[in-house]
This record gives sequence, structure tokens and C-alpha cells, in this order.
Amino acid sequence: MLAFLFRRLGQGLLVLVGVACTVFLLFNVLPGDPAALLAGQRSDLATKAAITADLGLDKPLPTRLLGYLNDVSPLGVHARDSAGRARYGGVTLLPLGEQALVLKTPYLRRSFQSNKDVLRILLDYFPGTMWLALAAMLLASTVGVALGVLAALRPQSWLDRALVSTSVLGISVPSFVAAIAIAATFGFYWSHWTGLSLTGQLYETNPFSGETQLVLRNLLLPAVALGIRPLAVITQLTRSSMLDVMSQDYIRTARAKGLSRPATVLRHALRNALNPVVTAVSGWLASLMAGAFFIEYIFNWKGLGTVTLRAVENLDFPVVMGATIFVAALFVLINIAVDMLYAALDPRVKIG
Repeated sequence: MLAFLFRRLGQGLLVLVGVACTVFLLFNVLPGDPAALLAGQRSDLATKAAITADLGLDKPLPTRLLGYLNDVSPLGVHARDSAGRARYGGVTLLPLGEQALVLKTPYLRRSFQSNKDVLRILLDYFPGTMWLALAAMLLASTVGVALGVLAALRPQSWLDRALVSTSVLGISVPSFVAAIAIAATFGFYWSHWTGLSLTGQLYETNPFSGETQLVLRNLLLPAVALGIRPLAVITQLTRSSMLDVMSQDYIRTARAKGLSRPATVLRHALRNALNPVVTAVSGWLASLMAGAFFIEYIFNWKGLGTVTLRAVENLDFPVVMGATIFVAALFVLINIAVDMLYAALDPRVKIG
């Protein structure tokens, strides 16, 4: 198991290196001058040149790429002076003259706009995305499994056909299109009936008392919009898996021995039919965190998507690059955790 873990970690590290190189090259060859944006329209050439040098944009592209990889890596070579320690921190592993090999927190640079540490910005906005993805996945899992079981218990009925057709529609419609329709319908036109609004945050400050309050209703519409596609997939997976399990011999034997239909479904059929559903849920969780970007933008939800898209508009390249690497790292870690779970449940996975 330990060798299996190291192999997966090595593969994940290569993926992250590839992502870091790709986003760096992508955002360093695109048109747009962040130095001119920061300096303003009335600044002179000397001011723009000073800002360009301060941002490190005057160096050759290969040098800037190596420096960026050195910064974002948890293991890097940095100066041993007070400025280097204040910038990177970490634990010195090997002194190298005026520099040292340091084990540190990945340094994603500083924002062009606010001059704040990019990692700190992302960590401030990450809880919003995390709770949105978890709520969408919880909704998709519970409702999707229930609808899949109902469809499987009445195959070829009007209910089965309606659920299958609706799930196909849910898979086909893009999430941002569904989000716009849901926001306009339930958050604007029918808001006086639903009590929901187009925008809102999970935590809001009471204007009278000044206290921070948890407002769960603001989570409902974005969670539904984000969870429609995985809900449709889980419904179809549960239905097909239940149909396959219900045709097995041990299910017929349980029924022949007098076990009631609800007990047979819950105690025997559903437990064995949930394996592909668990696989889908674990795979969708990381995808939902990345797919929440446009959902957050539509509902003005405070999350990684909002801060990233605003950074794109302002040419704040460090924030965009850091958010991409951050989400890629989440993908890698979740996939490694899922692989370890599979390996623990099925030893054949480690051999493969």
C-alpha cells in the first residue's frame, strides 16, 4: 500500500508540474500589460518600467518560469537573508552558501491589484466554494439515489420513462445555462413566493445588530444549479445498477424465503447497487469545485470562481495562475484519496 501511495503521489506531482508550466506560459504570452494597468493611463514610461521591474516582468521567459516553479514548489532554493526568510519561511534542509534548500509552503506570488499573498486570498475564498460543492453533491446523491431506486422498482412505467427523460435533459443542459434559468425564475420572477434572491452569501451581517448570521437559504439556488448534472448521472447509474442487482439469484431467493420487498431492496439490493454510485460521487466532488466557477459568478457567490474571474478581468495573473494550480492540487489529492480507498477495498487495484 505504501508503494502504491508513493506511485500515485509521484504521478500527481508530475501533473501539477505540467499544470504550473502550462498556466505560466499561457498567461505570460497573452496580450495585456499588467504594469500599464497598475500604473494608470497618465503615468510616464519610467513609472511603468519601475513597476515592470518590480513585478519581475523584465526578465527572460525561461528565467521567470524557473523562478515561478521554484516558488510554487514546496521544496525550493531560496536566499538565507532576512528578506528571503520573511518571504518564504519554512524549514532549512540544506545550507548552500548564501542560499538554502528549504521545505516551505508553496508561494503563489502576490496579487498585482491588492499586493496580498495569493495563497491567503484563495484560502479566504475557498470555504465558499467547498460548502457550495458539498451541498450540491449532497443534494445530487440523496435525490439521485432515491429517484434511481423509484425508477428501477417500476421499470418501463410512466414514472421510469419520465425520470429517464428528465435525467437525459439534466445531463445535456450546461450548468451555467441551468443557473441562469434557475436564478431568473426562482430568484427574480417568483422571489415573492420563494423568498429567495438572486445574490447572497452563506454568512451575512445583520445591519441592525452587526452580528454575522448563517443564511442557508442563499445556498439553495446555487447548490441546485450546480447539482443538476451529477443528480441526473447518479439517477441513471442507480437505476441501471438496481435493475442489474434485482435480477440476481440471491434477490429472488430472499423474496422466496418471505423477506418483504422493502427489506429486500434496502438490505440487499441497494447496498450492492451503490458501488458505481460511490465511484461517481467521489469523481464528481472535485469536478464540482472547478465547475462552480461560473455558478458563483452568476449568483455573486463568494468563492474561488468569483475571485478568479475578477482577476481575469483585471489582468491579475498571479491570482488566476494560483487559483488554477490550487484547483489542480485539489483534483490530485481527491483522486489519490479515492485511489487509496479503492485499493483498500479491492487489492487488485494496487496490482493494476
